[in-house]
Order: sequence, then structure tokens, then C-alpha cells
Amino acid sequence: MIRVLIVDDDPLLRAGLKLMLGGAPDIRVVGEAGDGTGITGLIERLVPDVVLMDIRMPNTDGLTATETVRRKPGAPEIIILTTFDADEHVLRALRAGAAGFVLKDTPPAEIVESVRRVAGGQPVLSPTVTKRLITRVAASGQDQRKAKAVHRLADLNEREREIAVAVGEGKSNAEISATLYLSVPTVKTHVSRILTKLDLNNRVQIALLVHDADLLHE
Repeated sequence: MIRVLIVDDDPLLRAGLKLMLGGAPDIRVVGEAGDGTGITGLIERLVPDVVLMDIRMPNTDGLTATETVRRKPGAPEIIILTTFDADEHVLRALRAGAAGFVLKDTPPAEIVESVRRVAGGQPVLSPTVTKRLITRVAASGQDQRKAKAVHRLADLNEREREIAVAVGEGKSNAEISATLYLSVPTVKTHVSRILTKLDLNNRVQIALLVHDADLLHE
């Protein structure tokens, strides 16, 4: 028996899904919720195999809830169920560990089958979503890398950021010293602090991070 938890802010949709899934002999709906708040405790109590998760919900949205759930050991599989097929949602859901991404206008029989497939360890994507993802994943991936790099570099102070960009430009410590009017030992100290703050091993990694953040064009 596949145990399913439904998380959606639309009570009519939840009722429809319960009716739809309840007709399958191998599926049991064990609970429901109106948003992702407290999702971890709910899962611990109900022990679902699969969670049908909406994206747009009040308080805690489905993508945030998915990231929270999938960080836990022994987490259930998650199918993102939504009216939206924007690529950034697909990528974030998949990076967070979602096993499926199905549009709400998918025929009922296909949604039931998606639950079965995901419970069996097979990822599921709506054909429309798959096509859009394939055609745009490269650009979206670049956007994701940039966002992550910018977020990491935000930990640097203004001077450290200047030096990180200079490292990204391929400048030596002596060149950075001349450009920023700092002594070479001071530059070395800043570089060491940057490596420590960003948990990096070498200057090449600093340069890659600066490149991903698109700071070399500023």
C-alpha cells in the first residue's frame, strides 16, 4: 500500500485528489495539509511514502517545504503538483530532491500512475515540462550558478570583494597591491581571509566564483 500525503491550499483540490487516489486499490491517502508549515512533524507522524506538494501556498510554499523535507534522512518522495511550469520551479524542485513535477491539468489516471512510479523509485515529469526544461536548462543553470555565487560572495566585506574581483581578473598579489594601494603582505592576508570565509582551497576557486557571479563585467 502506497501512503500519500496531500499538501495544497485549495480544499476542493485536496478533496478531488483524495477521491481520485482513494479509488486506487494500492494507494491510501493518510493525511492532508493546507501549506508546508510543520511539514516535518506531519511526515514523522503519518509516515507517507509520497507527498503531493503544491508550489504556491501561504506561509510556507511547496518548494521551501520540499527542500526542508528532502534534507531529512529517510524522507518520502515528493511530487510537485502545480498549475505553473516555469523552468526555475522545475530546476529548484529537482535540485531540492523532488522526484516528480506534474501539472494540475494532467489526466487523473496519469496522476495516479505518477504516484505509483515515484513510489517505485522512478522520476516523473509532465511531457510539457520535460520539453521546456530540455530547451532552457542551460540558461537556467547559469542563472542558478550566478545566484549561488552572489549569495556566497555577500559574506565578504567591501575590501575583500575588491580583492576577490582582482583575483578573478588574474592579477598577482603585487599587481593587486599596486592597484589598491595596499602592501603585498596585506593583500596576502586578505586573500587568506577570503579563502577561509568562502571555504575555498585556492585562488582559482575564488576566480571561478567571481566569474559565476558575473562580477568581471562590472
